[in-house]
Amino acid sequence: MFRRTLSIAIALLAALAFSQLPEFTQQYAQRLGGAIDELTRVVQRFDADSVAVGEDRKGALARLARSPDELARLQSSAMQANIERLDALQAQQAEMAMAGPFRRIEVFLSDPDTKIAKATWNAFEPGVPATGEGVASGGAGFLLGGGLTSMIGRAFRRRPRLA
Repeated sequence: MFRRTLSIAIALLAALAFSQLPEFTQQYAQRLGGAIDELTRVVQRFDADSVAVGEDRKGALARLARSPDELARLQSSAMQANIERLDALQAQQAEMAMAGPFRRIEVFLSDPDTKIAKATWNAFEPGVPATGEGVASGGAGFLLGGGLTSMIGRAFRRRPRLA
């Protein structure tokens, strides 16, 4: 009786945890959009400054990289990293936008931005799984948690001794 109760409790906890995955993914997508907005402003400012001195982005980055000033060379590397991160985040956002409800979770899990995922986790507020996606994720967690508990229970079950 205790094992069955424990198994159901673990399955319910797994259901609760899994049902939050769509909400976490949605909050991650909001933070992703915010990061893209901010990086876009930074890159646009760099591009505007580049044009103001008669360079395009590539030329301005090369000019900074060749500078005898160490700070300018470091800024060239930092801006190049900003541009690459912006491209990667925009690609993930586009992929998440095109994905359906369940595939959006898969897209997130396949290659999350660790900084955004950590910030999302730190500020995460659980939601009620009122969508079909949340209910299905919760059901999958219930089945997975119950199944794992059942398998573990079978491994430790006492077997009758042969006479």
